[in-house]
Amino acid sequence: MKIVADDKIPFLKGVLEPFSEVIYLPDKQINNKVLKDAVGLITRTRTKCNAALLKGTGVKFIGTATIGYDHIDTEFCRKNGITWTNAPGCNSSSVQQYIASALLRISGKFKYKLKNKTIGIVGVGNVGSKIEKLARILEMNVLLNDPPRVRKEGSNGFVTLDQLLIESDIVTAHVPLNMTGEDKTHHLFDEKCFGMMRRGTWFINSSRGEVMDTTALKNAVDSGKLMGTVVDVWENEPDIDLELMEKAFLSTPHIAGYSADGKANGTSMIINSLCKFFNIPLNNWYPDTVPDPAVPVILLDCKGKTDEEVMKEAVLHTYNIDDDSFRLRQSPAEFEKQRGDYPLRREFPAYTVIVKGGTRNTRMMLKGMGFKVG
Repeated sequence: MKIVADDKIPFLKGVLEPFSEVIYLPDKQINNKVLKDAVGLITRTRTKCNAALLKGTGVKFIGTATIGYDHIDTEFCRKNGITWTNAPGCNSSSVQQYIASALLRISGKFKYKLKNKTIGIVGVGNVGSKIEKLARILEMNVLLNDPPRVRKEGSNGFVTLDQLLIESDIVTAHVPLNMTGEDKTHHLFDEKCFGMMRRGTWFINSSRGEVMDTTALKNAVDSGKLMGTVVDVWENEPDIDLELMEKAFLSTPHIAGYSADGKANGTSMIINSLCKFFNIPLNNWYPDTVPDPAVPVILLDCKGKTDEEVMKEAVLHTYNIDDDSFRLRQSPAEFEKQRGDYPLRREFPAYTVIVKGGTRNTRMMLKGMGFKVG
């Protein structure tokens, strides 16, 4: 049994070899010829799983170790008896950490207190729900927009996109990329949307680059309509808009979900789905080689500090978004290399916070974020 796998998927090598032949290749080398006699494909978003790649091959199972699946031609798969699966929610806590770092950098840089600010979350699935939890821990007001959930659950707790845009201080996107249909998200954030936001709003996109109109976003920044923007995902990756990269407060190379924990979760979910599909006797597999953080204990002296300042210290110890932004601005041509060689990042539960002073609320906020509190 031959399986082809993207060689950038972590924790994978050696796991399936006792049961199958595994060929590891860079995404650009995964082609129709390579897949001729393969039965399985393990991939990421960079590999377009369409007729050109799959027609005439032996592929019966595709697993993408990502939450998104817009790179998979699901209709072609259905018509040709190919089972596919993604890893929903695998990196939702990683994106939560990314957004936390971004918000707290904005707060610190611009003396922009987050408490009582209104954040509008567009898309409230696995990731958006984690951002909602984060925002409530930071004592922000929250507006939620998710039309598919409204149709299933009713409108209670949700607002229209128009209301969200008009009333939010910060708008953050967590939607899938849908090119057509009732829930089309391609260029959802266009001139009209940015025009509805009140002056001084922040816009954050860590979902898909194509959900924003790049030109419209640059115009919104230039006009002063937006106070600033944080961009992790881009149209035409890896050939990103360098002008937008410079205009954004923080620019990162599509790594919001790139924590080691998120990667381990994604690989685990795909391996277990593949094993179930092919009846491989490997149950509930999870990597046992996720490295520990360099400094897993955080010492926090809370004297004279607000809860928000304490949160900032703790969060930026685990992940300082500035580092990723600096690397991208220094070498935007190395967009893919920076993703492939991404440094170790562990999520909040990998850290213990030793708190000196501070209130009960401080400790509750840290625990709510997922930290161990000593």
